Amino acid sequence: MDNDRVIDPRRLRVLRALADHGTVTAASEALHLTPSAVSQQLAALESETGQELLRRRGRRVSLTPVGEGLVKHANAVAAELERAQATLASFATGTKGHVELASFASGITQVVAPTIPKLRFFMPDVTVVVRDAEGHASVPLLLDGEIDMAITEESRQLLSTDNPRLKLYPLYTEPFDLVLPESHPLSGGKKILAIKDLSDTEDWIAPLPGNPCRDLVEQVVDRPHITHTSDDFRAIVALVAAGAGVALVPRNAFVTPRGAVRVRVADTPPVRRVFVAVRTGSDDHPLFKRVLGALIETGRAVK
Repeated sequence: MDNDRVIDPRRLRVLRALADHGTVTAASEALHLTPSAVSQQLAALESETGQELLRRRGRRVSLTPVGEGLVKHANAVAAELERAQATLASFATGTKGHVELASFASGITQVVAPTIPKLRFFMPDVTVVVRDAEGHASVPLLLDGEIDMAITEESRQLLSTDNPRLKLYPLYTEPFDLVLPESHPLSGGKKILAIKDLSDTEDWIAPLPGNPCRDLVEQVVDRPHITHTSDDFRAIVALVAAGAGVALVPRNAFVTPRGAVRVRVADTPPVRRVFVAVRTGSDDHPLFKRVLGALIETGRAVK
């Protein structure tokens, strides 16, 4: 690359979106641009760098090694911009504004909702805007800048604790329990069951593919026969109560309906680890720092 070439950081953001979402169309939707505008920005970035950043095969696009290397620098630039905004905020009061936060339903119930009255009392000029989103869906929203924080869970696909673009703060860990119909042969009087005690012919009710809780079911149950799917654990428990099958449900997501029985898992039960995630650098923002502190304090009290 010639020394007089200058890279436009806005085009780095477009390259990051392509790396995150895999296609020009998906990247354009995340950036609220047209596909042609995204293609033009990427072509201009290649011109600026003097390097081939993309491999084009029909409508499919992938990054070259140079493109992948540039994405790493784009991540570092984005983190520094977050830190710059935090520094600017520190010169102001940093205690007035709104924070957009996404969380799955039981995270809202257990952490977000109890935190809002505390913030209203101690930080009356702060508004928290809440969006209901599954843990695996909230991380792309966070990386795309659609939200400021995400209450999410450990996921082998979407959430890595060594992801340089994310800072993770532990909130709580909760076990999964077995949920059986009242009519199930093993539900009567049993308080603890091993997953292997269930029949190989059981119908399982589980979250949709891509949800980390679905991954967990497939890891701990030997070849589960999954017949019904929902990302809403209230719906899963309702289906169990209707006799449609059995399920593994996070303890804090269980709402007792008539017709379903919750049984603890023997030995070492599977668990999910819940975090609040922010973009690297933004956790230095004084407003975010105080909201983070309040969320973490609430999370530590979750049983």
